[in-house]
Amino acid sequence: MTYFPDYLKTYPNMDSSFPFHLSKNTLAHGFRAHRHDYLEFSFVIDGHGAEMINDVKHTMTPGTFTFVLPYQVHEIFTDPGQNLVLFNCTFSMDLLMEPGHDQGLSGLFQDTNTLPAFVQLSGQDQQQMSMLIEDMYQEYKGDERYRQTLLKSKLKEVLVRFDRSRWKQAEADHLEVVEIAPILGSKASPSVWPIIHYIHRNYQEDLALSDLASRFSMSISRISEVIKQTTGQTFVHFLHDLRLRHACSLLVSTDMSVTEIALEVGYGSYKTFSRIFRESKGIVPKDYRKVEHGRRAT
Repeated sequence: MTYFPDYLKTYPNMDSSFPFHLSKNTLAHGFRAHRHDYLEFSFVIDGHGAEMINDVKHTMTPGTFTFVLPYQVHEIFTDPGQNLVLFNCTFSMDLLMEPGHDQGLSGLFQDTNTLPAFVQLSGQDQQQMSMLIEDMYQEYKGDERYRQTLLKSKLKEVLVRFDRSRWKQAEADHLEVVEIAPILGSKASPSVWPIIHYIHRNYQEDLALSDLASRFSMSISRISEVIKQTTGQTFVHFLHDLRLRHACSLLVSTDMSVTEIALEVGYGSYKTFSRIFRESKGIVPKDYRKVEHGRRAT
């Protein structure tokens, strides 16, 4: 019998203008195998355990920083008699996107087949990361001016410092390759993450499988297969998910009309957008806005 891990599709603040959540957690019994369609990092501050990412296991001790990409299967274990205390940060890939042709932190996705998903920090590097994340945590709990701008900046700094550290470690290990496939047991192409990243950057446009096939020099059938293997969804459903998530955020956080939102997230007409939204959410966009505004007001 094939085992399918939990597929987590929501997190606090996901459908907001700032899809970001940071928490400090204590795990006494680990966390079950799961995957999700958003980004996550964790940083251990106390205790001992281990983590499995797509069948690759590593220890977790104070100073362990892990960066998990969407759709990677991961599970956390705690050592007997231990509590594992760690920060967990979940956020949308959109927060890492830069305008225009600036690729920003795209290297974080392109290097996933040659670099590990974690790094063990120690000494000054561990202290610096600990202070940075603790500062970000305090900022997240507050409500001062420019909070979101500062959090976004700190998030990028955290990820840059992580990436620099794992590159240094890889160089010290003579660039030893650690293969991590996008999904346990998958045969997806190593180029899958640039494809996923490109879709995230361009889902608001009129995007078709033929466009992706041409850009990434793959047949339409092969690129369709790769996307399905990685995300568990067809290209069309994956595209709808990204667009509807953006639409939910705009419905809740702006006064844009539903028609304007439909065009903004990539649908050519209000009718198409409303139909797809209703099929996915069980409610039309206008009523979704009313329900969410009422829920948040209470």
